[in-house]
Amino acid sequence: MASIEDYVLYQDVVADPPQATVEAAIEQAIRSQCDGVVGFGGGSSMDVAKLVAVAALGDQHLTDMYGVDMISGGRLPLIQIPTTAGTGSEATAVAIVTTGEHTKSGVVSYRLFADAILLDAELTVGLPPAVTAATGIDAMVHAIEAYTSKRLKNPISDMLALQALGLLSANIKAAVINGTDIVAREKMLLGAMLAGQAFANAPVGAVHALAYPLGGIYHIPHGLSNSLVLPHVLRFNAEYAATMYDELAAVVFGSVEPNAGAYQLADYFYALAQELGLPVALRAMNIEEGGLSELAEQSMLQERLLINNPRTVALDEALMIYQQAY
Repeated sequence: MASIEDYVLYQDVVADPPQATVEAAIEQAIRSQCDGVVGFGGGSSMDVAKLVAVAALGDQHLTDMYGVDMISGGRLPLIQIPTTAGTGSEATAVAIVTTGEHTKSGVVSYRLFADAILLDAELTVGLPPAVTAATGIDAMVHAIEAYTSKRLKNPISDMLALQALGLLSANIKAAVINGTDIVAREKMLLGAMLAGQAFANAPVGAVHALAYPLGGIYHIPHGLSNSLVLPHVLRFNAEYAATMYDELAAVVFGSVEPNAGAYQLADYFYALAQELGLPVALRAMNIEEGGLSELAEQSMLQERLLINNPRTVALDEALMIYQQAY
């Protein structure tokens, strides 16, 4: 049996990990001559694990990996073990790094896919209700945006998204209200992974693009950032993906009036956030109304996300969405 000295633990990962944090983890892995990486935790921990697995070989510097398909080297073996049912990072080829005071950069490459994923619902039992709620809505956003993505949407991503949304919508309240409900926790964890697989194939859009500046500037957790803008983006997109929103709404509600799905989903998520104790307005996050213009400007930098949205989002329209969310 291996001794404890055979393992090196890096536990300084924080939410929205700064580049310096990722680099410190990489340096520790290189110094310890690690021959494999296990990501254990939420999305930030698993994102760092992905980047360590690639950069620890020393073939390429982290800053040369930002962008799509920029990784040129190999990767150490990688196992992901999520402890939240939300990000789906365990199943995606994306890792997000905070690269400036208010900016984030993504590394997107098939080399970031894990060799194995372990889902253990017992690891999510201690998750606080607010975190369970926010991460659960985050996973539902992944399913919705994958299903309505303008690029790369396909029958497999559709199947995964619908299955994920069904599991998540049916179990999120139980998981939040009774955190020891292992059956609900298990279904949330599976739903989050399926949603991750969905948007690994059909990338997310404007909800994420508008959520990222909330995290970068105001350090609002990613799941909550998504929740705050989701209803307003759904209404903005409504007429441009009406049939798809109807199909998604039917999974949640059983039936829906034609062309009403986006609006029903918007009302549902607003009420769900309230019921689960999450803030539902940007003003509740100590954001000044005068700061909305900066948010809109920063959201325009998320071109890799905005190109996937069913409806084109211009600067003035992004500002309008933030104003509606305010």
